[in-house]
Amino acid sequence: MPVPEPFPTRLPAGDRWTATDLDNLPDNGIRYEVLNGQLIVNAAPKPKHQVLLQWLQVALLGVLPEGYWLLPGIGVLIGDDEPIPDLVAGTGERPMEERGVKVEHVVLAVEIVSASTTLQDRMVKPAVYAEAGIPNYWRIEANPFKGRLPGETLPVLFAHALGDNGEYELTHRIPAGEPATLHSPFEFTIDPAALLR
Repeated sequence: MPVPEPFPTRLPAGDRWTATDLDNLPDNGIRYEVLNGQLIVNAAPKPKHQVLLQWLQVALLGVLPEGYWLLPGIGVLIGDDEPIPDLVAGTGERPMEERGVKVEHVVLAVEIVSASTTLQDRMVKPAVYAEAGIPNYWRIEANPFKGRLPGETLPVLFAHALGDNGEYELTHRIPAGEPATLHSPFEFTIDPAALLR
């Protein structure tokens, strides 16, 4: 029985990785993304991350307007890049047999920050999403972080909307125990405390 490749041994066709290159990587259970032409390999998420993701998805499915769809862990096709948000909401076409979804259909990208993805989730991915024109970006901080306010209870949801200048602007900072209603991309009332049960 052949042993699966633990890490990709194939190099990209050019001097940068592209979303197309992902088709040539082994199907070994490892999650690969392409960000700014670089291959990103992510560790499997911890249970807390997956619990947050699960309950956020359940909550959003309960309020999702007609014509919207919600997908966890699907690639977003942005030029040659293919980042994978933890959760994506979109409208319009949702190809069932493709590897990813086209960025023009995405209205919300959600990242739940893990120790291994901190820099990507806080800085790199928001810049990529904003440049691609994704209207909304939410970041959930589940672990202690620099800039946490005194008495602020985890998890904390940071909601951003794309401003006229093409950059994300913070619209809400919602700590656990303080429910708030978001209005973009659709109305959604959340208490982040409900995501950890």
